[in-house]
Amino acid sequence: MPLSAPVPRQLLHRRVVQCVGYRREDGLWDIEGQIVDTKAYSFPNEDRGGVIQAGEPLHEMRIRLTVDDQFQIRDVEARTDAAPFGLCPAIASRYRQLIGARIGPGWSLKLKELFNGVQGCTHITELLGPVATTFFQTLYGQRYDEEDAKPAADRAPPPVLNTCHALASDSPVVKKRWPRVYSGPDREVDGHHQPLLDSIT
Repeated sequence: MPLSAPVPRQLLHRRVVQCVGYRREDGLWDIEGQIVDTKAYSFPNEDRGGVIQAGEPLHEMRIRLTVDDQFQIRDVEARTDAAPFGLCPAIASRYRQLIGARIGPGWSLKLKELFNGVQGCTHITELLGPVATTFFQTLYGQRYDEEDAKPAADRAPPPVLNTCHALASDSPVVKKRWPRVYSGPDREVDGHHQPLLDSIT
């Protein structure tokens, strides 16, 4: 369903972020991200021949993380294909410092520690947020498919339990898909239904 009709307006800027996840033949995971910024108008730029044309990328950065099943980063490749300054591409190799880091709790703090301010590229660092969540979608997507083949009562609790409204432990989604960890009304305790009143008192 689209958003409501806007007031008359003029397009000025477009940012496109694309992330894709792959399962490699060697058992590792490749997660690739790309960010592209374009303007709807031409504007002057000394480092790019005097002008950046409308629709020509102002920023175009890519990164690939190779990750194992323990969420540890095994390899990193980053590249800047378009930027407003000729110096920008030189920072891309710094992102290899992520090798050995783990994607998980503390990820944002790790990025800030390594790439804050002049230590990194604002746009590549921003891209690492959706790249990380794409890794989880890729990895757990396969695991969910495997779990879905089991009876609901035998499914392992999802690692994303209580991370959003739909996956609250007392939601009807969790009651249906992961009844072992359901905590809402009429939850089961040792194979018996426990009314909501009993669970409160």
